[in-house]
Amino acid sequence: MRLPPLNALRVFEAAARHLSFTKAAEELHVTQAAVSQQVRGLEEQLGVPLFRRLNRALLLTDTGQRYAVAVRGALEQIAEATAALRPAREDDGSMTVSVMPSFAHKWLMPRLGRFLDRHPEISLRVHASFEAVDFDRDRIDCALRQGTGGYDGLYSELLLAEEVTPMCAPAVAARLHDPRDLLRETLLYDYGADWQDWLAAAGVTGGTLPKGTEFFDSSMALQVAMDARGVVLGRTGLAADDLASGRLVAPFPVRLPYAYATWFVCPRGTEDHPKIKAFRDWLREECAAFGSAAPPVPLPHVPLRSFFPGDDR
Repeated sequence: MRLPPLNALRVFEAAARHLSFTKAAEELHVTQAAVSQQVRGLEEQLGVPLFRRLNRALLLTDTGQRYAVAVRGALEQIAEATAALRPAREDDGSMTVSVMPSFAHKWLMPRLGRFLDRHPEISLRVHASFEAVDFDRDRIDCALRQGTGGYDGLYSELLLAEEVTPMCAPAVAARLHDPRDLLRETLLYDYGADWQDWLAAAGVTGGTLPKGTEFFDSSMALQVAMDARGVVLGRTGLAADDLASGRLVAPFPVRLPYAYATWFVCPRGTEDHPKIKAFRDWLREECAAFGSAAPPVPLPHVPLRSFFPGDDR
């Protein structure tokens, strides 16, 4: 039998691990439809069903369960064999880090000088991108990513679990006396932060959620809020410096867990290489200032809804 494409196997493994096409799509930075198409194509090539698709659940068939275990093991072996080839790059004095643009701009860059002062022997390259990391193709040593963990075949470590709360410019905060006042403001919709959930937790029921601008880059949403053009459900870690300086104000005490934590990831077997370990240890120190030691979990009495009004993802 002809071997299935490697990408189809990666997609199947993620879907099997999460038992969700949607969560697999989020991890792989593709659409839910793309995951479904890859899995269906794999099932057609193998000639057997791998999943049972129920109304509100996705389950593995017996065959799918056995295949998932085998595929996961094979992918881990490929990752470990590839990682074993990487130490030769350790001696060139450089290290490339991939990071989400918003996290690079708002959190990493203001603090990076402390790392460079401590380790002048390391020549650091920062690769800011929304794309999923291909460590070998892009010659990336380690990465900082927002997600829910479970990065198969990689070493992963939780760094920062954030909360979200309304944030705005001081001039806007001056007219916000009660959470219901937010229904009269321009709301800024940031990826992974749900206004409906926060309003429900704050006791605001009824009313129509205002329309507003949608952002997939959190730093852009924070900047618009600082310009007094709306209220953002901002991330406490990302906005820490803006809150401390007074550029942003958090007018209400209610906070909810942010849907995605920040994780340090690298190819398994490379996490203790001197340069990578130095960077990882420094990140631990910096993130410890926020006091986060556990991944965020949804509040049990507040159902998680779609990210944006009218979005059924």
